[in-house]
Amino acid sequence: MSVMERRLIREASFGLTGKLWRISWLYVLLLCALASVGYAALYSAAGGAPEPFASKHILRFGFGVVLMLSIALVDIRFIARFSWLGYLVGVVMLVLVLKMGHTGKGAERWINLGGMQWQPSELMKIMLVLALAHWFHKASWERMGNPLFLIPPALAVLVPVALILKEPNLGTAVITAVVGGAIFFGAGMRWWMVALIVGLAVLALPIAYEHLHDYQRARITTFLHPESDPLGAGYNIIQSKIALGSGGMWGKGYLQGTQSHLNFLPEKQTDFIFTLFAEEFGLVGGWALMGLLATIILGGLAMALFCRHQFGRLVALGLSVNFFMYVLVNIAMVTGAIPVGGVPLPLVSHGGTAMITVMIGMGILMSVHVHRDVEFVEDRDEI
Repeated sequence: MSVMERRLIREASFGLTGKLWRISWLYVLLLCALASVGYAALYSAAGGAPEPFASKHILRFGFGVVLMLSIALVDIRFIARFSWLGYLVGVVMLVLVLKMGHTGKGAERWINLGGMQWQPSELMKIMLVLALAHWFHKASWERMGNPLFLIPPALAVLVPVALILKEPNLGTAVITAVVGGAIFFGAGMRWWMVALIVGLAVLALPIAYEHLHDYQRARITTFLHPESDPLGAGYNIIQSKIALGSGGMWGKGYLQGTQSHLNFLPEKQTDFIFTLFAEEFGLVGGWALMGLLATIILGGLAMALFCRHQFGRLVALGLSVNFFMYVLVNIAMVTGAIPVGGVPLPLVSHGGTAMITVMIGMGILMSVHVHRDVEFVEDRDEI
């Protein structure tokens, strides 16, 4: 049997039924379990009622599951073909945010589309992953060592990072840069280049600090000395630490969290949802939730390892790192390890844009898994 015949037989097996069998239903169940935790936490955040948070959360997740499975059935090569177009659309949306965006908490981060408020910076991270994976697909080890070859993708990272900083949204800009860096590293970027970039970034920190907005500097000052303004800038993190500590080993019990139900805990349905959960279920519950999140992240990395084409491997890596950064920044923020910023806990926190964006990313990740054995053409320009 010739190579062409084997390829045709393999392609024929990718009908709708074959694709449905190749979906990782265990991974879908893990996502459902995480969203269920979010429903329970948001039910508690509303004082033991489905409105106004939990009911919207589960409806959005239901729509997100349909969207995820629909994307999973789309050939990953078709997604690759339009990756740079998606990137350009993402950049245009970021520019529109600066021109006509909705202002909230001192920043312009949302635009109204179809009667809903969307945060383009979240979707931009996914578009960036696809664009960089397209660029590095079929890139040889020798080309990865050529600095000139890395200039275009480096600019592709810097443009959205700069636009997101302009909003301003420091937390998302940093996550975007880290996700882009992960793709570079996964594609074979030399260690000395990585060390050079990290070194330059460290040296640039004092300059970057001088260009921060006043509220961003206040967050750093509060992070270092939260007790200096316990009723003002330091209130959020102090109350978060009190809630975490009061939960003890086993927690106070579901719907029994005093810090959250007496409204001492701020933004308990969004940024501080992990704190609410840990107060009610304790250290054991917090570790169990982190274990579930870690399993989802490792599952995404496993999909990257088992994928046979470079495009899929890089996409799965980038999307897994993006999910990981959501989790890392949120939990580190509420525990006082880093300054407070507006980063939700994926599929747990209340929020429409974050939910749908995460599910779009999961759909693309699932498409990588479903189409892990397909063959890409050799010429990168023809992908």
